[in-house]
Amino acid sequence: MIPPFVVDNSPALMVIVPFVAAFIAPFAGRAAPAVRALVVGGAMAITSAITLILASDVYAHGTRLYVFGAQAATLAVPPDSGGIPVRIMFTVDPMSALMLVITAISAFAVVLYSLTSERHHSGLGSYYTLFLLMVTGILGMVSTGDIFNFFVFLEILSIASAGLIAFRIDGGVAVEAAIKYFVLSTIGALAILFAIGIYYGEYNALNMALIAQRIQFTLLDQLALVLIIAALAMKCGAVPMHFWTPDAYSMAPSSITALLVVASQASLYGLFRTVFSLYNITLNAACVGWLIIILGVLSMVVGVTMAIPQKNVKRLMAYHAISQTGYMLLGVGVGLAVLGNQPLLDAFGYMAMEGGIFHIINHAMYKGLLFLTAGAIFFRIGTYDLNRMGGLGHSMKWTMVFFIIGALAIAGIPPFNGFASKLMIYESVFAFNPVLSVIAMVVSILTLASFVKVFHSIFMGPVLPEYRDVREVPGPMLAGMGILALVVIVFGLFPSVVVETLVAPAAHALADQGMYIAAVIGGGA
Repeated sequence: MIPPFVVDNSPALMVIVPFVAAFIAPFAGRAAPAVRALVVGGAMAITSAITLILASDVYAHGTRLYVFGAQAATLAVPPDSGGIPVRIMFTVDPMSALMLVITAISAFAVVLYSLTSERHHSGLGSYYTLFLLMVTGILGMVSTGDIFNFFVFLEILSIASAGLIAFRIDGGVAVEAAIKYFVLSTIGALAILFAIGIYYGEYNALNMALIAQRIQFTLLDQLALVLIIAALAMKCGAVPMHFWTPDAYSMAPSSITALLVVASQASLYGLFRTVFSLYNITLNAACVGWLIIILGVLSMVVGVTMAIPQKNVKRLMAYHAISQTGYMLLGVGVGLAVLGNQPLLDAFGYMAMEGGIFHIINHAMYKGLLFLTAGAIFFRIGTYDLNRMGGLGHSMKWTMVFFIIGALAIAGIPPFNGFASKLMIYESVFAFNPVLSVIAMVVSILTLASFVKVFHSIFMGPVLPEYRDVREVPGPMLAGMGILALVVIVFGLFPSVVVETLVAPAAHALADQGMYIAAVIGGGA
């Protein structure tokens, strides 16, 4: 039986626990590494449990509001009412809940993996502090109903991510990648802050629902939308603003790269939340929908073509992450264009959105799994260079199995989860524009060809002389990969259950601006 206190205060607890643990971890490490591991692992287990409790409550009972700085009885009062000096509102609807599920599963698997994979490195007190701050930033971004606090959590995430990208230094190359990421993140944050200033100047509000209720889609509102789309498209790694992604993904520790995938999707969530929940009714849906579609197609094509010639396995996977982001943008972009302008195709519009949103959670699982397998290989042989690998399947059988699962999922091969979401995108996009669907299918074929080459380079052939003593990675690393692999398989075997339970409510919550406004202004759902 879950204590009512935990359920009632789960929105606060899920960010407080990792935030507090982030500052305890360095001191715990002074006592003993085992104490630090217990603090970090325990905090992440508690955070994931609380996050899943909150998500379950939202799916069962509707949108949850949680107010910091005001009494529960004042929830029905408009968010910009006077007399409350500090007021922050978390608004967790099914779309937010889906992102919470992604974060809870991924972060727990990653911390389980990290406790072994990073144990021989120095500076682990700082490492785990930044890791827990990353988790705090992601959870805050996808939960807040206040656009300024979205910016605050985005900054927490960006600073922590930059520190972790530079963690291994690697002759200064990792630091260079971190600086590139940090500079671009700062420029993007300034663009978002400028947009927030526009909203506050025009509507005297920072609450998203209140801005959505009052928005007039003036020229300034259009400028704010362009700034936010540009900044968050850059943060999620969409082409042509993707140039930080290969460096950051390839230089960060593999466990952190798996979490960076989730961080990028939190920015993607922010983009979708802005487009649908802030602008929805007054938006020129066809124009903005096609803008998102174009970003998606460019990301798919450029990502996969740049991945094929790569010799560094993590850099190759980074370009594939860009390519897969394109599927999410394509699905949701088509949904926006259809729902806003072609009522007769509403069913296909929702299917496209559901496919794009389903692909978000699928991508987090299989791409996180692939990055963890790359980290496992590096853990044993000390290189990401495909030309220096070969025959590892003889000694790292479980890692090979997990790689196969992730590779088949990303290529959209049944019965793995990537197939289910891509099929939904293919079918719905074909009804909208057959050419776009054909492009998406060709990209999947190229993805499969790329990973067949990688699989052969890493695992097949005779064992190289220098790797004859290589053995499988420790159990906790296998457990971290196993959690993600299990989700990939289960979601692929039972896609209809996942869509009906998690994805469809998220898509409809995102598309229904009126419900979002009513949930907040009217005091909750």
